[in-house]
Amino acid sequence: MTILDKIVEEKKREVAKLPARIIAAGDLRDTMLEHGERRDFLAALKNPQRGDIALIAEVKKASPSAGIICKNFDPIKIAREYETAGASCLSVLTDEKFFQGSLAYLRQIRAAVKLPLLRKDFIIDERQILEAIEWGADAILLIVAILDDARLKRFHELAAEAGLAALVEVHDEAELERALAAGASLIGVNNRNLKTFKVDLATTERLAARLVQSPKSRVQSPKTFSSQPSTLDPRLSTLLVAESGIHTRADVERLRKCGARAILVGESLMRHGDVRGKVRELLGG
Repeated sequence: MTILDKIVEEKKREVAKLPARIIAAGDLRDTMLEHGERRDFLAALKNPQRGDIALIAEVKKASPSAGIICKNFDPIKIAREYETAGASCLSVLTDEKFFQGSLAYLRQIRAAVKLPLLRKDFIIDERQILEAIEWGADAILLIVAILDDARLKRFHELAAEAGLAALVEVHDEAELERALAAGASLIGVNNRNLKTFKVDLATTERLAARLVQSPKSRVQSPKTFSSQPSTLDPRLSTLLVAESGIHTRADVERLRKCGARAILVGESLMRHGDVRGKVRELLGG
């Protein structure tokens, strides 16, 4: 059994403890209204706070592959440093057992910063989408590898109808096609294989090239790359986010050139003694 399999099995046990209910888009919209105005996650990525690529900076204490990443973990302090340094959005780990995250971090961070927040977790049930809204998320992560086509499409539609952004994460060509078939326009390419945990930035390059060729979507090519939405060809509708294995400005340049308009970075920021300095280094602006 892979680490991903173990995580999903644990999620099934966690979800089984949630109150039983059928979630409709109307329920999610009502909850959105009850919990304050949402922050536009997608718009923030289209308009980087600093440099020529948007940064989704991750608040992350630990991971199954790396163990404890940040010993003196202060999620609010970290979030504020990210915001000051120029991050466009924040990703907040909420899985407790494997990543030592917490839903409470979402609420605490939302009160401390003005950036849009992504709930980073392993969503396998509609009730987790409701949870995300209740605790302050503006976006959710949908991992294609752990969802069948029916749930992927339903979860994506629920999020869209509720006004919640959905970052749909893929790892290979088959998952990319499934994401596009589900209607995803915000696609994250995880350079880390969730079964082997091997990291390879060429994954983003390969899938970005495939995305350009796909009849279901278009990603902005390196030649026409711009951080300004007004210059975009409307056909280039898919916003590509590169995830994992990003440590240097050279890595960022490599990913930007292949079509990524945003990066999601956690471990290299959390391990660095100077968070603000590391953000500035990666963004180069």
